[in-house]
Amino acid sequence: MYRDVRAAVDLCHRDVTLKQMVAEDPKRYINEDTLIVPMIKMLRDSGRSTFLVTNSAKPSFFHDENRANLFEVEAESVMLLNTDNGTPMPQVGGTSMLPLKSLNKNCRVFLGAMLVICINCWVLGPVHSKLFQVFEVYFNQVLYVGDHIYGDILRSKKVLGWRTMLVVPELEKEVELLWELKDTRKQLQLLGNKRDLVEDKIHHLKWSLKFEGLNDDEEKKLSCKLDKLESQREQVRLSHQQAQLQFHQKFHKVWGQLMKTGYQTSRFAHQVERFACLYTSQVTNLSLYSPNKHYSPSQDFMPHEFEILGM
Repeated sequence: MYRDVRAAVDLCHRDVTLKQMVAEDPKRYINEDTLIVPMIKMLRDSGRSTFLVTNSAKPSFFHDENRANLFEVEAESVMLLNTDNGTPMPQVGGTSMLPLKSLNKNCRVFLGAMLVICINCWVLGPVHSKLFQVFEVYFNQVLYVGDHIYGDILRSKKVLGWRTMLVVPELEKEVELLWELKDTRKQLQLLGNKRDLVEDKIHHLKWSLKFEGLNDDEEKKLSCKLDKLESQREQVRLSHQQAQLQFHQKFHKVWGQLMKTGYQTSRFAHQVERFACLYTSQVTNLSLYSPNKHYSPSQDFMPHEFEILGM
């Protein structure tokens, strides 16, 4: 089944079927974010530069209302070609290929960047190196924003040394649920602590019964106490298990939280922590903070600190 689904998805990408469907009814598939333009203006006013990179063909609806310039990278010279006045890119959903025009040298431009917003793309080969020599910026001065942990974030961080921001759209709903279930999480923590306490008492009693050489009367009392504790442990275990399952299903009936697998961080969360300098539900969340804000990592804690700090 996996191979069939994967082959079908790859095919509809290659033959442009998927992009044609989106181009026919973009509002159905693309959520318009009115904060994008104000955010980019804010970044540019602060002295930063931005550019959008994509390996997708230019959709015909892109210019309906906004005649924004699109550029194509010329690998040898690392010039950016204006695709409207120079050599045009074919449009998705078009009936025929656009004819190639003679290249107008006036259409060649340099476009500086400090924020790279990437859509399903990767900057390869010598292009990225020459490109940023032209921009006169260091690699760690570039914030690369993408939504693919491997294609965007991992390679940008490990190979190029760029700062990275991962966009995780599902995060917005997950954060809302975490706030709503804040008291439930505290209750789960209390049930877990209670279960641990009962188990510790059981272990002590079993040790006493086995090694302390008690007389018959003392042994009988401890055995009775042990039975009660084991019954209590089972009740607490079932309550905790049921509460954990209900909490789990609030997020997804099968998979639960995106960033958790049981009590531990999920594989995806581990990759986010390791490779993404920042992560957010949408790139326009940057507009909520000053362009000069310094984002510092949160403090790590060891298990022995949790109880001391009341966590």
